[in-house]
Amino acid sequence: MNRSQTAVYVFLLGACLAVAMVAGWSTLGTQFDNDVYDFLFRLHPPEARAEASVILGIDEETFSTTPGGPRAIRAILAEGLERIQAAGPAVVVIDVILTDPPRGPGEEAEDRRLEEALADARHVVLTANLVRRGSRVVWELPRPEFARSASAIAHVHADPDFFDNVVREVSLEKIDHSRGRRFWALSLEAYRLFRGVSIVEDPDGLQLGEVWIPGRRAEARPMLIRYLRPPAGEPLSIPSLTVAELRRNPGAAARVRGKAVFFGITADGAQDRHMTPYSFGLPMPGVEINANAFETMIRGDFLRRASNLATFLACAALTAAAGAVFWRRSGWLAYVLGGAILLPVHVAPYVAFRYGVVFPYLGPLFAAWFSVVAAATFQHFVVRRALRRAAAEKERYQKAIHFVAHEMRSPLTAIQGTSELMGRYKLSDDKRAEMTRMINSESKRLARMIQTFLDVERLSEGEMQLRREDFSVRSLVGICLDRVRPLAARKNIAIHVTEGPDAIVNGDRELMEYAVYNLLTNAVKYSPADTLVTVTVSLDAGRARISVRDQGIGMDEKELKNIFQRFYRTKKAEASGETGTGIGLSIVEQIVSHHGGKVEVTSSPGQGSCFTIVVPAAVPGQVSAAVPANEPEDARPFRDV
Repeated sequence: MNRSQTAVYVFLLGACLAVAMVAGWSTLGTQFDNDVYDFLFRLHPPEARAEASVILGIDEETFSTTPGGPRAIRAILAEGLERIQAAGPAVVVIDVILTDPPRGPGEEAEDRRLEEALADARHVVLTANLVRRGSRVVWELPRPEFARSASAIAHVHADPDFFDNVVREVSLEKIDHSRGRRFWALSLEAYRLFRGVSIVEDPDGLQLGEVWIPGRRAEARPMLIRYLRPPAGEPLSIPSLTVAELRRNPGAAARVRGKAVFFGITADGAQDRHMTPYSFGLPMPGVEINANAFETMIRGDFLRRASNLATFLACAALTAAAGAVFWRRSGWLAYVLGGAILLPVHVAPYVAFRYGVVFPYLGPLFAAWFSVVAAATFQHFVVRRALRRAAAEKERYQKAIHFVAHEMRSPLTAIQGTSELMGRYKLSDDKRAEMTRMINSESKRLARMIQTFLDVERLSEGEMQLRREDFSVRSLVGICLDRVRPLAARKNIAIHVTEGPDAIVNGDRELMEYAVYNLLTNAVKYSPADTLVTVTVSLDAGRARISVRDQGIGMDEKELKNIFQRFYRTKKAEASGETGTGIGLSIVEQIVSHHGGKVEVTSSPGQGSCFTIVVPAAVPGQVSAAVPANEPEDARPFRDV
């Protein structure tokens, strides 16, 4: 690839990377990554069962068998605490907000009973909740008489995902800015009391005894919850019993011995329910979510989200790999290597998940696919363009050889025939001198022909500069007319010349001579016998105009558009029987263009054509003295071929 192609290639890969990153971080990309996470979560759930926690639920049966129903929630809480007290739970977590004051003597009695039950319990964790009241966001805290017995007050604020309302993580830390107070998560406080350890803070996580919980302070310390799969036939993923069950079988309280008891509402109609990766349309009770977060800490089974920087570096590496493959390799090997880049992208999130890392899926997927497809497509078009260029160069070379062979045939035939005559017959000195001059003249003509062709090729490739000098346009046209008149005489074609003021052109005399001579020979070649060719030389607004008008076959508009293409010949020209290669006018156009001019063409089928060379010129006497004077034609040295 050349420099411009390299720049386009790099820009294309950079655009692929940018699109992939934007797509991965967009709303759609985030939702897609969440769906992949849920799929991987269900595909590879934790194998362990809950061993340290029990849910004490308040279900529909409990409400229906309690006088006052849901309004008697504090009486139910007090009863439950009393029934499990003797069993000796390690920690009791009350997942019910105890903020509202009593509304009558009956509720006051219930509150006193609950207050006494809390005082008798060991390691009680009460809850604080963040709620919106109008335009304000406030914390609902337990009433003081209940809070006195609490070992800790923790927040139960759920963090459902913004896009799909699924609870995948819990914030371990919340700040009450109005009171300057911090609340740890309910599950975290339960774990601290259960293990009897203290919380050691770090900007990137929390240390509790031997357990390190990842979670950046700047992000409210999010912790992904490793939900347990609900056992077959069980309503909850955590071992559970209900207050109604304790009423029927008081001995069931033994199941909470030494366990962390999460006491909350499990009834289907409760508001405290949220969607989880296991929901399948059925929300999970908030108390079960908190118990799963606690069990995640007990197992030390933490998932870590890959950082944005790691995601970007992975996408950049995939893009660079795709670019390098199709930069250095081509054909089937490049496509095999491209496939080798794509395959790991599809399995990498699963492998990372097995090792406890949640890696985005859509961003790297797009980065790999976009880059591989873009690089392969770019290479395909570059290679195809190179093949077309090679084929065109080959055709150009073959036609150029044909052109040179065709143009050289005439002088070579003359040289060969003359030399054979000189070798076969005994000629007079005068005849030998004449033939020697003819051989010399034809050899010079042959050398000029080859040099002209090579010069035009070098000019078109930008490999040489014009050999500039001042020359007379009238003199140039006169030399060309002298050479073409014998050809015109064979077809009885008259040449009429109209000359205006002479003009001086600064340029390459030999190349301009070739251009004018080519137009004259074409006019004679494609004109029928007994016609007229008109040559006009004029000076107009600082430009010399050399026009050659014939009465030949002419061309239509479509043919005029292609007339200066190399090796192009019109169908009428091919049908005329005149030999040619279609390269002459292309060379003329290049020569005139390098002299800062242009070639104007007018033509009509059956009425002939008019070609006009227009180049910058000056009147005699206005030429800069710095320009070399004209040299005689025979005095000009040959150039290297």
